Amino acid sequence: MNTAFTERCVLLTGAGGSIGSALAKATLARRPRSLILLDHSEGNLHQINFDLSLLPGSRAVCPIIGDVCDEALLTEIFEERKPETIIHAAAFKHVPLMENNPISAVQNNGIGTYLLAERARIQNVPTFIMVSTDKAVNPHSVMGASKRLAELALLRWSSSRSSMRAVRLGNVLDSQGSVVPIFRQQISKGGPVTVTHPLVDRYFLNLNDAVDLVVLAANLNAERGIFVPSPRKPVRILDLAERLIKEAGFEAQGGIPIVMTGLRPGDKMTEEFVSDLESVDWADNARLHLVDSPQPSPEEFDSSIATLKNHVARRNLVGTIEELCRIVPEYRPSETVLESLRERQSICP
Repeated sequence: MNTAFTERCVLLTGAGGSIGSALAKATLARRPRSLILLDHSEGNLHQINFDLSLLPGSRAVCPIIGDVCDEALLTEIFEERKPETIIHAAAFKHVPLMENNPISAVQNNGIGTYLLAERARIQNVPTFIMVSTDKAVNPHSVMGASKRLAELALLRWSSSRSSMRAVRLGNVLDSQGSVVPIFRQQISKGGPVTVTHPLVDRYFLNLNDAVDLVVLAANLNAERGIFVPSPRKPVRILDLAERLIKEAGFEAQGGIPIVMTGLRPGDKMTEEFVSDLESVDWADNARLHLVDSPQPSPEEFDSSIATLKNHVARRNLVGTIEELCRIVPEYRPSETVLESLRERQSICP
């Protein structure tokens, strides 16, 4: 029996996204008492709600338009629906886009997770699972730093009565905005296929693997914290591009050209699952491994979040980034973010 889902009220945020939609179908298959789909995209929410309507148990589904930053909506959902399991898949994920919208990344990914986790702790929600990312480790992007902030929020609010876990995933193949569908689209148009750097590599997993890891994390016995999957070999993006070109019946040289465009703002040459400040025991044969990760004191973290919320509410970019760097000291802002800070400081000395 899948105790985290079966006969429980499950709240799934980001339900209309690539991973969210797959998690919605996997959750419904495990016979929840009710399944709340929360998403701020009407189109995405409509699509997953329609897809689930064709499946057994669809009467359990309750679609809600909104986001995790709406405290009044969260209060209403928790008081009226009383969720027992939360799968938090909602996040802004696109690195270059978030470099140009850092306040939105911090608000949605960081503060939104803090609000959701705080409410879950107050209500003693037994199980809370968040989809995190390897980009949260030693982040160079504001997206990665905001997801690290989200991880710290779970560590802050997790308790013996409300077990909260984050699962760091690599790049999910064929998810919205991932490199594979972009390459296929470029190939279908005759190229060129754009690669940022010949030595850039990334960790990949398919959508089914991602769902399996989240479901597995939901059913761990009482453990809480940050989890990473068993290590696998990273894939060089140039090799991936060449393979997709050949699979499409072309040759990389002379058929479909490959163009190097340079690293994008916030990009890293390679991602990591564990930072130098963390440790993990790889000795066992588990698919998920618990990370020993440092965290600030609850009082210090709550104070920082209050400061951050104030900066975000006032659209104070300088204050937002400065506070984010204090909470996530390993974060190294990109030149794009630093240039935005310089522009703001010259306007408001």
